[in-house]
Amino acid sequence: MCNAAKGSRPITIIRIGLDTAKHVFQVHGVDENEQTVVRRQLRRGEMGKFFTKLAPTRIGLEACGASHYWARLLHGLGHEVVLLPPQYIKPYVKRGKNDANDAEAICEAMSRPGMRFVPIKSAERQAELMLLGVRDLLIKQRTAVINTIRDYAAEFGVIATRGPVKVAELLQQAHTEEASVPALALDMLRLLAAQLDALDVKLKLIETQLMALHRENPVSQCLVSQPGIGPIGASVSRPR
Repeated sequence: MCNAAKGSRPITIIRIGLDTAKHVFQVHGVDENEQTVVRRQLRRGEMGKFFTKLAPTRIGLEACGASHYWARLLHGLGHEVVLLPPQYIKPYVKRGKNDANDAEAICEAMSRPGMRFVPIKSAERQAELMLLGVRDLLIKQRTAVINTIRDYAAEFGVIATRGPVKVAELLQQAHTEEASVPALALDMLRLLAAQLDALDVKLKLIETQLMALHRENPVSQCLVSQPGIGPIGASVSRPR
């Protein structure tokens, strides 16, 4: 319920579109007549207080990484929370894009028959997906270091066939007398090699954790029995 003027009946908010951000949030709420009754900004620190006082209602947010956190928090306060894919909200933005118009568009889109919503992830599932995301980042960093080693070594005429396993061979060639690679360049190659070794250690640790998650989950084990799906793919696909 929302306070109304003295002598009038309280206003019932039936639906809220919430545009989230790091510091300032935009709220757009409508009543049973689809009239706007709430259109305001909230600072991050005001969110809990505002929605704790608000009677349970339906709240929509644009699906993103942080929206799952807010969905869990608002659900814990007794509200029904739905997450909408960004591409399903865009057609309902009536004017120029800003926080207020985005919140209004969310509020409108979530009321449409047949609208599809994104399942709210648990904190544990987000942590598992973070594990996969960090693995992807480390693989990209490893590839960048390998390419850098190959490029610099090639400047001194030292080459090897492609592939991560051939990097050790390339570094060994660079340190031979025949290669005549300057000492300073060798120092830099050693530094890059050390960085590559550190990345390999981190990747092995993450993959060990992923395999542990895979082994303890029956759904993941079922998925991996299908052609073309490995433990990593199964970890991504399994519901939580």
